[in-house]
Parts: sequence; structure tokens; C-alpha cells
Amino acid sequence: MCALDNRPSRPATSLLPEPAPPRRRGRVLLRLLIVALAGGVAAGGTLMLRAHEPHPAAPAPAPAAGPRAQTAARAAALAAAQTAVLHGLPAALPDLTTLIGAREARVRAQPKDAGAWAVLGAAYVERARRTADTGDYPRAERALQTSLKVAGKNNTEALSGLAGLAVARRDFPGARRFGEEALKAAPKRWSAYPVLIDAYNGLGDYKAARSALDKLMALKVGADVKPAVMARASAVYRDRGWREDAVAQVTDAEAAARTPPEQAAYLCQAGQLAWERGDREDALRHFTAAVRLDPDLSAARAGQGRALAALGRAQEALTAYQGALAHRPTPQVALEFGELYESLGMGQQAEAQYELMRTQVRRELESGVDDDLVIGQYEADHGDVQEAVERLTAEWERQPGIEVADSLGWALHRAGDDKEALRYASIATDSTKGGGVRSALYAFHRGMIERDLDLEAPARRHLQDALRTNPYFSPLQIPAAHAALTALGNQPPNEELPQ
Repeated sequence: MCALDNRPSRPATSLLPEPAPPRRRGRVLLRLLIVALAGGVAAGGTLMLRAHEPHPAAPAPAPAAGPRAQTAARAAALAAAQTAVLHGLPAALPDLTTLIGAREARVRAQPKDAGAWAVLGAAYVERARRTADTGDYPRAERALQTSLKVAGKNNTEALSGLAGLAVARRDFPGARRFGEEALKAAPKRWSAYPVLIDAYNGLGDYKAARSALDKLMALKVGADVKPAVMARASAVYRDRGWREDAVAQVTDAEAAARTPPEQAAYLCQAGQLAWERGDREDALRHFTAAVRLDPDLSAARAGQGRALAALGRAQEALTAYQGALAHRPTPQVALEFGELYESLGMGQQAEAQYELMRTQVRRELESGVDDDLVIGQYEADHGDVQEAVERLTAEWERQPGIEVADSLGWALHRAGDDKEALRYASIATDSTKGGGVRSALYAFHRGMIERDLDLEAPARRHLQDALRTNPYFSPLQIPAAHAALTALGNQPPNEELPQ
């Protein structure tokens, strides 16, 4: 979850018929079974061998690395971190800090080095994503604009960095503009495509997002970036509602990842897919594995909190959320944490989290982040519903994505305008109008709107779909969903909803 401005609005783009999903569904379960059996045989063989092996002697301590080895290792780490940020790959926080220090020193010594300025800007963006230090966004913008000024308008690295910065700030029109300029300057550069896909999705242009993915998948990329391409494909398949294909792609990405931060990011993505289909245990396994690999990954810690709360392990869930906010205090996580406290009857603690959310929103607004979505979501359920409607209406006019449609529909419902609310809820839940994502929260919102319009049959179907998709989707809204369904009779639907 998630500054009004005077940037131009953009109408929603109509959709062409959905393409057929990739022909992988029939092979996913078979491949997973083969992998599981192979892993079991390998593990069993390892255990048998170890049972007959003598205990090895303790290894001698490695000699301390000399100055040359230390210098070479530092140079290699810097090169790896630079490659990661320029290609949009996850990087470890300590490596980012080292890279930023090195590039800051470089541009002070060589202010005309456009490449160093571009690397510095991209590194600032990545560090802000990982720490929520919103002061890095203005720093990134200055560095990237300086790189453009020094090297000219065809500076692909700087343009791609500005596109990534715009996505991080939820400025999808800006991300599209810079991303398309970067792609025009270097059509074979794969790293321009992921930010363009994010931009098109944020603008509701799902046809363009699918086209960008097709072009990305057709590119010949090296083994070092192939996992990132598969992870991006997984995200698009998830948005289309192709769950098995999304799981298959992110599983492949995690297996092929070259670094612990990369592997952790893809495990976290797999955990979110498991959570969205209501598999609490599998989600927790993925999120916990991600945290072990990358303790700074706040999204994985928040995922742990979500799954633990659904499993009834409330105290552990609270601890996980506290860890997430300690590493990256975002408004979205603070809002989610506050709602968990509220569901547990801990009103004072909930209000403290809502205040933290408001504080972080103010900081992000000062750094150019568009937080109208998260403000609207908070106001719709916990504050001024008219402000929620106004903010979300403006957000929809500027960048009409699915999440905005759902949030605006819910705000209109809370304000009593259910007829208009249903229009936006339909966009969020109908694959012919939106992106096709299967969301329990979106189905719940639509079902509640239809209930208040006395559309009992569709209300029942959508509430049932919400609870079937993820029976734990919200600690605050689950009781309301059950109560509404009980009042409607909870009869079996006339026809099965798509799985």
C-alpha cells in the first residue's frame, strides 16, 4: 500500500483480447515432482555416504589476506555492485554503501565523469529502496541529471536510472518517458524493459506491458541477468492471473541466482505468490529463507509478519513487523502493522503505527514520492473518506492502474457512492477491464459494494472468491467478509469461479 501535483493526466488504455498463456502449465507439476524426487535421492545418498566417512580433521585457519589480495577483493566487490545497480539487480546493502562512497570520491575528483555520476545515481536509488532513506531520491536525481548534462541526451545509463527513480517515486508517466528514451537510445539494452513494464502497469496500459515483456524475453541475455528476466516474467504472469507460470518462472530465477541478495529477492517474490494463494506455511518458508540470505530485506520480514499473523502466532508476527520497520520504515508496512495491532484490540499501538505512517509520508512527499495511494487507503478505512476520494480520484486521472482502481472503488463505497464504486471495483477484478490479477482483497471490496447495492448473487460469489483465494488476506477485513457471507446465506455459487 502506499503529493498531489499538476502533472498531466492520462486516460486508461483499452485492452486487446488476452494472449494465450505460455504453454508451461502441463509441465510445472511434473518438473517440480522430478526436482523433489531428485533432491530426495541426492539427500539420501549424501546421508549414506556420510555415515561411513570418518570425521575430517578441523581445517587449518586460512592465512590472512595480504594488501594486494585485499585490494583485489575490494575492486571485485565494487565492480559487482556497480554491475548490479546499472542492471537493476539486487545488491547487498554493505556493498551499496561502499560503492556510493567510492563513486562520490570519484565525481569529486573527476566531475566530468558521466559514467560515475550515472552509477552514483543508480546506487542512491537502490539504497533508498532498501532503507527508505528518502533523502537519497533528490541525491539520485541530481547525480543522474548531472550525468545527462555531461554526456548528452543519449546517455542510456542515466536515462535508465531516471526511469528507475521515477518508478521508485511512483511517478509512472515520468518512468515511461525516461524508459522509452533509454530504449530508443539502446534498443538491445535489456535493463530498460523492467522499468518500462512497471511504468505501463502503473498507467493501466497492460497491452504495452505485455509487449515489453515479449521483447525482453526475445533478447539474448547473459546467464548473470537471466534470473532477473525470469523474475520479471513471473511478475507479469502474476498480474495476468497465470499463477503456475508465475511460480515456475520465479522458481527458476531463484535457482539460477548468482548472489545471496538476488536469491533472497526471488525467494521473497515466491513467498508473496504463496501468500496470495493463501498458503501460509509455504509463504513463511520462503520469507524466512530470504531473511537468512539477506537480513536487510525488509519486504521479506514484513512477509514473515503477514504469514505468522495468519498462523495465529501473533507475538512473533509483531516482532517480524518491528524488524521490517527497523530496516525500512515505509508507509505501507506501517499501515499494515497498525491494522494488525487494531485487529488484536491494541488501539494505542495501532495509532502509534498510523502516526509513523503519516510521518514517513511527510518525509517521502518532501523527496518527491507520490504517496496519494497509501494516503487514500489509510483515509478510506481510518480517517476522512472524502479526502480519500479526492486523492484517489486525482491519482486515477494521472496514473490509472489496477491498485488505484480498487482503492478508489473502496473509498467511494465508504463515502456512500456504491454505484460509482462498482465501476472501479469492476475494473480491478475483471480481466477484460484490468490486468487479471487474482486478489482476495479486490474480490472482497467488490463483494461488499455489491452487497450494499442488493446484488446478492454476485456479492456472494465475490465474497466466496475472496475467502477461497486467500482466507487470511486481511486481519481486519476477514471477520467482515465472514459476517457478510453469513448474512447472504453463503450458498454455493451457480458456477465455479476461475481458479
